[in-house]
Amino acid sequence: MRQALIEGDGLHLHVQSAGTGPPVVLLHGFPENGRSWKHQVPALVAGGFSAWVPNLRGYPPSEISPRRSDYHLRHLVDDVAAVVAATGYGRASVVGHDWGGIIAWTFAGARPDLLDKLVILNAPHMGVYAQKVWRTSQLLRSAYIGLFRLPYLPEWALSFGNFFAVRQTFRLLAVRRDAFGDDEIDAYVRGLSHPGALTAALDYYRANIGADGLAGARSARTDAPVSIIWGERDPALGSFLLEGTQRYAPRLRIHRIRHAGHWVHRDAPEVVNRLLLAFLGQSG
Repeated sequence: MRQALIEGDGLHLHVQSAGTGPPVVLLHGFPENGRSWKHQVPALVAGGFSAWVPNLRGYPPSEISPRRSDYHLRHLVDDVAAVVAATGYGRASVVGHDWGGIIAWTFAGARPDLLDKLVILNAPHMGVYAQKVWRTSQLLRSAYIGLFRLPYLPEWALSFGNFFAVRQTFRLLAVRRDAFGDDEIDAYVRGLSHPGALTAALDYYRANIGADGLAGARSARTDAPVSIIWGERDPALGSFLLEGTQRYAPRLRIHRIRHAGHWVHRDAPEVVNRLLLAFLGQSG
């Protein structure tokens, strides 16, 4: 993997890349970092693509800002644009999971000039989410978001007991027991242990949810080809959040994986890689 620091929207981003073909930008979620894509990068390179894996702002070794406003979606979208520019190509395909998926949806709506294809893994379109959260079991599933928006308390709760809650998040939201090894979870915890890193990760919620930071995400629409790969055993996000997505992405295809959960690319890496390569390799 090649290592680089690139200038994002006011902050430096650590980006790893491999391969020399058409670029695919892979955006991780909370509370991960770029290593989340370790099964996808070799497959993409073998398939003739180049994989570009940033650590999102606030996730070391990318730069951490102490300002909550620096984690607004407009900055996150501009960071993706900077990564696309760093590829040397005019456009790139973008793959996003969890928060990376929210960023990817928003990027697709805001910067169609830079997008080739879009792949979403267990991240609903925020327009659909807003319509369904108050009328379904999603309200209960999303109860943790209220905690994450509080000051100080979530930092204490998530870091208590050597980040016990974070470690359990990786284990409990995965279907496969070997989806994350102990060494890998330790590495994620080390990243969040950097001064300011846990607060930065939580500021994604504080800067956007309830402060109308998701307005662009709720209205985002794309005419690009879109593939959603969804692990159906996700306790945090109900599969009913897929209903109505075609209003925002008319060139949409959906693949449901019954034996996978929230970490679908870790629970079913072979299936995800096969779907990913087939979709990216299609013309038009």
